[in-house]
Amino acid sequence: MTDKAKILLVDDEPGMLRYIKTLLEVEDHQVATASTGEEALEIVEKGMSPDLVLLDLLMPGIDGLELVARIRKTHPKMPVAVVSANVQDEIIGRARELNAAFVTKPLTDEALGAFLSGAVLRLKKAAQ
Repeated sequence: MTDKAKILLVDDEPGMLRYIKTLLEVEDHQVATASTGEEALEIVEKGMSPDLVLLDLLMPGIDGLELVARIRKTHPKMPVAVVSANVQDEIIGRARELNAAFVTKPLTDEALGAFLSGAVLRLKKAAQ
């Protein structure tokens, strides 16, 4: 992918956060991280305008779908992708209602690269 992105990565599992961050940084993306939904909201409220927010679905406190809904209130066009192994139609449908992409875990280097190659560009265009 030639277009490098500024990504806010949100996951409450430290190992997963490090793993995905490493995969993204190997491709020269700029990555900021948050371990909670609350921390992610604070980062966005302080002015970070990422090309993509990549967030886990299941987190304590503010879960992924609630985080998307809150981001949408103040940043309706910010590109967001929900990452989860939970592929229930209801959850995927809710993510889409919130205008968020859905990415299935487990994330591999190839799967993440393929997603970013198309999705970041599509999400950026949709946000304009």
